[in-house]
Amino acid sequence: MGIVIKQSIQNTITTYLGFVVGAVNALFLYTQFLTPENYGLIGYLLSTANVMMPLFMFGVSNTLVKFFSSYKTKKQQNGFLTLMLFLPLLVIVPIGFIGVLGYQAISGWLSSENEIIKNYTYLIYIIAVAMAYFEIFFAWSKIHYKSAFGNIMKEVFHRVCIFILLFALHYKLLTVDQFIIAVAIVYVIRMLIMKFYAFSLRIPKLDFNFNFNVSSVLKYSFLIIIAGSVAMFMLDLDKFMLGKLIVIDNIAYYNVAIFVATVIAVPSRAMHQITYPLTAKYLNENDKVSLVNLYKKSSLNLIIVSGIIFTLVIVNINDLYALLNPEYSKALYVVIIISIVKLLDNLLGINNSIIFNSNYYRIILFFGVLIILVAVLLNYLLIPIYNINGAAIATFLAMFLYGSLKLWYVNKKFKMHPFSVYTFYILLLILLLSLTFYFLDFGFHSIINIIIKSTVVVALYGFIVYRFNLSEDITTILNKLLKQ
Repeated sequence: MGIVIKQSIQNTITTYLGFVVGAVNALFLYTQFLTPENYGLIGYLLSTANVMMPLFMFGVSNTLVKFFSSYKTKKQQNGFLTLMLFLPLLVIVPIGFIGVLGYQAISGWLSSENEIIKNYTYLIYIIAVAMAYFEIFFAWSKIHYKSAFGNIMKEVFHRVCIFILLFALHYKLLTVDQFIIAVAIVYVIRMLIMKFYAFSLRIPKLDFNFNFNVSSVLKYSFLIIIAGSVAMFMLDLDKFMLGKLIVIDNIAYYNVAIFVATVIAVPSRAMHQITYPLTAKYLNENDKVSLVNLYKKSSLNLIIVSGIIFTLVIVNINDLYALLNPEYSKALYVVIIISIVKLLDNLLGINNSIIFNSNYYRIILFFGVLIILVAVLLNYLLIPIYNINGAAIATFLAMFLYGSLKLWYVNKKFKMHPFSVYTFYILLLILLLSLTFYFLDFGFHSIINIIIKSTVVVALYGFIVYRFNLSEDITTILNKLLKQ
């Protein structure tokens, strides 16, 4: 776990730096400098682009990681990388052509509930293309076990740029229309910078004489379009459907709630940047001992780290919303529901990576289509009744089913699971601390309450994890910090 721990820590630091900037943007600047309608519009554009992005990417980011380590000659690698660069154009170009011909009809359908969307529909396509190729170039760097710079670009760069743009908007250097267009340009610039970095690690030598099994690569890429993108799709499907079913202002409230809950996913996102290619390597080399070890350690370490973040979110959520505009408190229960989703996802460790990089990846296509259908149905049923809480409940139920199916399948095919008795201890600790401090009110100003609760919770949680050595990796890190 040496390289995993090192790069995971680096990625976690940069990811949380991005989230600090993002928190300022999402919780304070967006809510103060934009109306809920315009904030909801930006959230809708980005979410819809995220829904389209997996299709535009054509599964290439996953395919790069799965197959690259299996090719040993330079010629095979050059041919493979050439194919990966051009494969997404098979989807991007035709959809762009259809979009130009049918723009009025498409924009009219998307804006049927909220007219404000119509004039900005074209930005969805631009952002989706930029996001897709960014992920491809990021994967290009990850196959060389270089994820730190890409993680900065993925988590920090665009948030800092938007932070600057928001102040430019506030001081009337930009109009709202110019601001929205500038946000799209930021994603394009981010993609170009990632491209130059990826090519600095290995300059592509175009070779269209593919000296490898192209059919297996294309088959995997085609299937993984849906299979490898369900989690990403699910996170933005609810916001897309909110924009179609209810007033767009609600997306602004939902956006803030999702942002707060997503903080829990940071450790997982940081660790997976390096564990994903390692999982592919162990599977390609049939090294089951290393795979099982990585599976169990990733789950335990992630649930410990994400557990403390989950607990801090839950115990401080009422005080946090007391600092925001009152209308945003409509989404308080959304935070709690989605936080549980994120915690359970961390519990699975490298479960996703194992399936995607194994010969059983086809099953995810079935699971993925099933979960998307379930999620769409639940959203249609629950949003009209429970509003944004209905979207959160739909996401929770769909993702819980999805996670359970993947966990069962890995155990069935590989005869392994990520849990131990320490998993139970950690979950019990999280539950007790969350319930105890959620209902505890010190009666001070919200900021003082947050500081006191957070300090006490972190101290108790850290002491128990360290005292009972619930994770060897985390104990080792804490020992080094204590010595220093």
